[in-house]
Amino acid sequence: MPVHTSSTSAPAAVLCGVAGWVPPRVVTNDELAARLDTDDTWIRTRTGIRRRHIAEPGQATSDLAVEAGQLALGNAGFDPVGTDPVDAVIVATTTPDRPCPATAPVVAARLGLRRAAAFDVGAVCTGFVYGLATAAGLIASGVAARVLLIGADTYSTIVDPLDRANAIIFGDGAGAVVLRAGDNDEPGAVGHFDLGSDGTHEDLILVAAGGSRRRSADGQPDRAERHFAMRGNEVYRHAVTRMAASARTTLSSAGWKTDDVDHFVPHQANLRILHAVADDLGLPRERCVANVDAVGNTGAASIPLALADAAARRVIRPGDRLLLTAFGGGLTWGSCLLTWPELPPPTRPHDLSVPYDKGVDDPS
Repeated sequence: MPVHTSSTSAPAAVLCGVAGWVPPRVVTNDELAARLDTDDTWIRTRTGIRRRHIAEPGQATSDLAVEAGQLALGNAGFDPVGTDPVDAVIVATTTPDRPCPATAPVVAARLGLRRAAAFDVGAVCTGFVYGLATAAGLIASGVAARVLLIGADTYSTIVDPLDRANAIIFGDGAGAVVLRAGDNDEPGAVGHFDLGSDGTHEDLILVAAGGSRRRSADGQPDRAERHFAMRGNEVYRHAVTRMAASARTTLSSAGWKTDDVDHFVPHQANLRILHAVADDLGLPRERCVANVDAVGNTGAASIPLALADAAARRVIRPGDRLLLTAFGGGLTWGSCLLTWPELPPPTRPHDLSVPYDKGVDDPS
């Protein structure tokens, strides 16, 4: 469903702050290999991932979201203490602190934003792009002048640590952006969205227990039902097809050609999917922004974490044209475009004591 934001009368959502945060604890492939039937080479050649960050016991999604949100507000030049710098807080997550209430009001309160509207967006790994579209709608309608959007997930709380297929992929983290009302033609304006879903494939990515479907059934859920499950081969095919198609629709709606894209910023599922989508689009792989090597798949946090990391490393510079594309459970997918604005360089999201590997292994 293409959604255009070309009206001159409605304000555009303009990105004016970005940040990312991951828990300090680093889990390397070698550490996983000690408990799983795998090794570093097997993991890297299939996913491109060398390490991931994992939340400490007792650490919740809101804890990560607060860290990223505070940094993003600071990057935008807003001081949340004693002020009302934003009108709404949106948290995109698959791993809320609790089924009820939503996580966003808790995050807003801890940031000192006690009068802001606050709600969650649940679109799994597409949550951040859906959240961008939602924030753009709030701003275009005049409901909000500034919005804090946070993608945050602690997949370590839903992935079985003994699941060889999924434990190697996922990490925990949070990324955030601040959006303000502005003009459609200024740098940072987010627009030309494409969003879609196909619920007939809900079983490809799911946690069976925890919601009303399983709670209304007889008996207690077993171990497998309480943990994340994914049919990897089918998900791979859908991810590449849906992300590439969504990206093409978005480019076409804006009148952009592939060569107009300076940086492709996809959901950081794994390096094979990232490169397959870039290849499908005819984009050189070096234009693909990737930090999955350093943080793993962080769900709804992955795109803002990649943006913050690339901005911190000066890979993305003011004036660069970006294509954002995501795919997640549901199935859901979405894309959008923006031209990168002038921002203060954010703090590097992950541990600076562990150097970034520019030449990650190409597992394709």
